[in-house]
Amino acid sequence: MTVVASTPTPTAAPNRLVDLFEFGLDAPICLTWELTYACNLSCVHCLSSSGRRDPRELSTAECKAVIDELARMQVFYVNIGGGEPTVRPDFWELVDYATANRVGVKFSTNGVKITPEVARRLAASDYVDVQISLDGATADVNDAVRGHGSYDTALRAMRNLADAGFRGFKLSVVVTRHNVSQLDDFKAIADQYNAQLRLTRLRPSGRGADVWDELHPTQDQQRDLYNWLLGHGDDVLTGDSFFHLSAYGQALPGLNLCGAGRVVCLIDPIGDVYACPFAIHDEFLAGNVRDDGGFTTVWRDSALFTELRQPQTGGACASCQFFDSCRGGCMAAKFFTGLPLDGPDPECVQGYGADALLARGEVSPPKPSGDHSHRERRTPVPVTIGRRPASACNESPLAGFEAAGN
Repeated sequence: MTVVASTPTPTAAPNRLVDLFEFGLDAPICLTWELTYACNLSCVHCLSSSGRRDPRELSTAECKAVIDELARMQVFYVNIGGGEPTVRPDFWELVDYATANRVGVKFSTNGVKITPEVARRLAASDYVDVQISLDGATADVNDAVRGHGSYDTALRAMRNLADAGFRGFKLSVVVTRHNVSQLDDFKAIADQYNAQLRLTRLRPSGRGADVWDELHPTQDQQRDLYNWLLGHGDDVLTGDSFFHLSAYGQALPGLNLCGAGRVVCLIDPIGDVYACPFAIHDEFLAGNVRDDGGFTTVWRDSALFTELRQPQTGGACASCQFFDSCRGGCMAAKFFTGLPLDGPDPECVQGYGADALLARGEVSPPKPSGDHSHRERRTPVPVTIGRRPASACNESPLAGFEAAGN
């Protein structure tokens, strides 16, 4: 892939990759592709409100056409998710097609289909990586969020992968106030199975909007998380989920910039292209791969992505001394909590987000554009933890590049 800004750059040419990325590339470094909304689980924080298959899903032929485009654009790799992507009947056919065209695949799974045979097949591939989702280092914490038996399913999948000799697969954890004290335990589980720990931020997207107030880490826990990441940054992936924490002082590893529409995006099961995997809403819909010109035209020419690649003023955050560190935080987190996009992140570590949430008043935050849940949703979704524990590309889009300057 050619590292070329897709919109005009400022008069002064950027001398850092971060500066270049801010204005977008001619192809995403990596993208998230939700192949299906079908899922055997009903996780309370599911960002895509998955459960039931959408009958308008892209066909096998349409999916292969998208893969052909990604190969021509030299996209480094694609993050495949869902739903549970492995329940789609043509899943392995599509994985094989992508890898045959040298498009790397990382797929996220709850582990339900990772049998010993499948694990051996995955271990033999140089172009496929696997991410097992687990949101509690103990069954009671995990299963309260992901469903009864999901802890055992995930551990069985990890054991199968480890027994097959697959080293370095990912253990993916969404950090909540109920599991943030288990970070050392998660790291121990990852080490036990020769996996790499990946931590991501809880966003108020999809069903996550119903439980965000109850599950997102407290201010004290955010500081603990920040300190833990500083101590483990070389061994733990974050996908730039926590760049809002950089306002504590020291920047965390990674891009530390919202890459929505600049270096990443989302393709959903029916081909809609959104700026961000956490912003599935018409406000962030750039187009559809079934439109004339396909994905390439959406990425390079859509009005939304062109707007996102313009210089950002920072709005209300521009006067904050920490703006250059956190860049105002997460677009999706702001949108789905009813805050202005040019204002502070709701979890702003300087406290401005909490003030903004109070000032918001009784305004109802936007809801996701689609709901594919197995059952009718109730707001809020109850989350009960029986007992308290005692104690988001190769994850950085910078991976594979040489920095042009610091």
